[in-house]
Amino acid sequence: MINIFGKLLDRVSNLRVRVLNKRLRFEFASIRQEFEEHLQAINENTNEIASNYEYTCELESKLDKLSERVEQIQMHLTESGVSITKRDKFDVKRLNRREQEVFLVIYTLEEEKGSVTYSDIAAKLNISEHLASSYVTSLIEKGVPIMKRYVHSKPYLRLDPEFKTLQTKENILQLSLQEFGF
Repeated sequence: MINIFGKLLDRVSNLRVRVLNKRLRFEFASIRQEFEEHLQAINENTNEIASNYEYTCELESKLDKLSERVEQIQMHLTESGVSITKRDKFDVKRLNRREQEVFLVIYTLEEEKGSVTYSDIAAKLNISEHLASSYVTSLIEKGVPIMKRYVHSKPYLRLDPEFKTLQTKENILQLSLQEFGF
């Protein structure tokens, strides 16, 4: 009698193990299917990113060429004696503290180096290059005349010379170098 119950208990245990094995196989198969779908989506996104990167590189190349042509035209006009009229008044919106710091970094580093890169700004302020780029864009949107020159797809920044002179004379942005430790 005990032997019969033992065999019955073994069969029930084996049956449970088989049912659990089937469930596990089914679950692993569904997980594998989901994993394959995710991999396919990742591959599609990777292809799209690569394609976008190629287009971006192509655009940067065209912008570099365009920038060079504009510079050549400006030099030709200057040599020809044609004056390019610039606005005398700059309409700049109020800058927040971080934008003021970025402006001062551009202002001071331009004195030292001639032109400034996003990496220069990022290193000076201990921020990322992407964040430095965002702040420069914000400065431009607020009316600070920052000139970008692309060399091998890398932007070099300078302040408009007239604006810089006006800032030096009249402090139109109302900034203090001492306040920021420059």
